[in-house]
Amino acid sequence: MKVAVIGAGSWGTALAHLLGVTGSEVRIWARKEEVVRGINEQHRNVRYLSSQELSHNITAYGTFAECVDGAEAVAVVTPSKIMRSVARELAGLVAQDTPVVLCCKGVEEGTGLLPVEVFAEEMGNQSRFAVLAGPNHAEEVISCVPSATVIASESPETAELFQNLFVTPSFRTYTSSDVVGVEVCSACKNVIAIAVGISYGIGLGDNTGAFLMTRGQAEMSRLVYALGGDPMTCMGLAGTGDLIATCMSHHSRNRCFGEFLAEGRTLDEYIEMTHMVVEGSLACKTLLPLAERHGVDLPIAQAVRAVVWEKGDIGVFTETLLGRPLREEFYGLE
Repeated sequence: MKVAVIGAGSWGTALAHLLGVTGSEVRIWARKEEVVRGINEQHRNVRYLSSQELSHNITAYGTFAECVDGAEAVAVVTPSKIMRSVARELAGLVAQDTPVVLCCKGVEEGTGLLPVEVFAEEMGNQSRFAVLAGPNHAEEVISCVPSATVIASESPETAELFQNLFVTPSFRTYTSSDVVGVEVCSACKNVIAIAVGISYGIGLGDNTGAFLMTRGQAEMSRLVYALGGDPMTCMGLAGTGDLIATCMSHHSRNRCFGEFLAEGRTLDEYIEMTHMVVEGSLACKTLLPLAERHGVDLPIAQAVRAVVWEKGDIGVFTETLLGRPLREEFYGLE
């Protein structure tokens, strides 16, 4: 197939390479001219995963119009903060029946909408959208380290199309109909990873990390349930799987950002140093209004927001969480 990939960061580059090695004709959009030139002339992304030679089936473009021209499917791999502007521009370029898979992870600030809701508002025909998530560090996927992902869509046909499109001998794909569950898990796990990074950064141990991950999974389960998703999704690749990878791996920018915060440094400093987006830094702010609207308690997200956006004292991070009233372990699911 002719497939357009919108976004040439590390994950977009890895997915484009996967598509290319399985025989698809891949067109990738990159914001920077140096990236376009590097991919087309050297078969390398000079900014991300630069040591990896990319499939020769990939051609890079600097405009959306060139990238999606003739595309039979589209993968959107851009930061969540620009997803509406991307959707709005693609609306005039992509046919109503072209299948689109979203790899954005977050909640829109202000509206509380999930990525698939934003794109459906702007582009129409929600059934042609799918979402992709799982324990998928780009550095390992592009190196053919065995990995798996889940692709969710309200349309079984759309989910199966992308399942077959992305599968490789080292990249296993599963389908789901729970779009809400997959998207909520994708947003929540980044916030929990920041919390875990903070805990290790201030010298706490594996017990604390496991505690934060487990209670974080409870938070995402409550929100998934309140929004009409299936809490069982939180036990799968988009939930437990992605949570483990994002919280425990040093490939994880959210985990590393948490450790960075523990040193008394800021989000702006991290972005300036790495040139990377930290999705959990925005999600800890955008998830809370959505949770409050549905009466869901997200104490870990609240603690992370206090540190990232309200200049909260790292020293009281654990005190805030440990000082909460005692509860039953599983609440908010009935």
